[in-house]
Amino acid sequence: MAVKKEVHISEGGVMGKLLRQTMMSLDGFIAGPNDDMQWVFGIDGGPSQTIDEVLRSTGALLVGRRTQDVEDRLQPGFYGGAFSGPFFVLRHDPPREPPVVKGVTGQFIDAGIEEAVTLAKEAAAGRDVVVLGANVARQCLEAGLLDEIIVHVAPVLVGDGVRLFDRAGGAPVNLAPISCADEGGTAVLRYALGHVSPEG
Repeated sequence: MAVKKEVHISEGGVMGKLLRQTMMSLDGFIAGPNDDMQWVFGIDGGPSQTIDEVLRSTGALLVGRRTQDVEDRLQPGFYGGAFSGPFFVLRHDPPREPPVVKGVTGQFIDAGIEEAVTLAKEAAAGRDVVVLGANVARQCLEAGLLDEIIVHVAPVLVGDGVRLFDRAGGAPVNLAPISCADEGGTAVLRYALGHVSPEG
C-alpha cells in the first residue's frame, strides 16, 4: 500500500508542510506512564536551531486531546510559550467551551483527520502545520498526510509509557533521512515520509 504524498499550496503559491515534531527518550517513548513528562524537565534544553526554524515556519498546530491537557497542566504553553498562534484540538464529543492552553484560546475539531488537517492548513495560511500528540500523528501518517517527522532524542531511558509510533500489526513505514544534528543536549533527527511497504 502506497502512502500518497500531497503538495499543499496556498493561493499565493506558498507551500506549507505537515510536520510531526516531538521529544523522545532513547528507548522510544514520548511520554511516561499516565502521560508523565517530568523526565523532559531534566534535559539541558540549550539552544536549538531546529526548534527556532520550526517556530518561524509554523502557522498553526494540530493537537491531540491528551497533549492539550498536558501542555496546559505541566508546561508553560506550546514550545515553552513561544507559539501563540492558532491551534486545533482533535476531539470527539468536545465540550462547549473552547480549549485554552496558558491563556491562548484554540478550537476543538470533531471531524475526520483529513478535514482536521485541512482546517489547520487554512488557518496556517501557507505556512507549516505541526502535529502534536501520538494518536493524531498516527492518524496523519496512516492517511498519507505527513510530510516530515522531526525527533529530538533525549539522553534518558524512560522504560514505559507512550511510544513515538504504536500500531500493532501495521506495515513498516520507510523514511528518507534529511538531517541529523546535536542541539540542546539532544540528537535531532529529521526525516521525510517515504511509503508504506506492502503487507506480507
